[in-house]
Amino acid sequence: MLIALRDVHDSDLPVFFRQMNDPEALRMAAFTPKDPADWDAFAAHWSRIRASADIVRTILGDGDVVGSAAVYGEPGEREVTYWVDRAYWGRGVATAALRALLAEVPDRPLYARAAADNAGSRRVLEKCGFETTAQARGFAAARGEEIDEVVLHLAR
Repeated sequence: MLIALRDVHDSDLPVFFRQMNDPEALRMAAFTPKDPADWDAFAAHWSRIRASADIVRTILGDGDVVGSAAVYGEPGEREVTYWVDRAYWGRGVATAALRALLAEVPDRPLYARAAADNAGSRRVLEKCGFETTAQARGFAAARGEEIDEVVLHLAR
């Protein structure tokens, strides 16, 4: 599968919204909006991030929208985030997309966070050079409770 990144188009938003409302994906991601089914909040969030200086991309798999990836935050504290449609999990999509994003964004250091039990996301980040540097606890809206998370760091 050919993975590519491009700017986010308005037509991508309904796809992202559908992806973000997959119950299994929500549980795995854990740190999600309070109410992922709130279209107005979703649209307002995307409007803000698209207007910001953050780097936000649509992930394409063979030309189809399969997710999103971004780098956001203040210099020296910037974080990566990504979301891949569950139908594409385990196929190398997230790893290829994150590698493409990292090639596009030379800023270092970069950080990432993942639910401690999200082995797939941790594996993607590690394949791309991130190393676990801390553990924390945070409220996971998708699970309705505080859970363990890991903080990862990419120095170079």
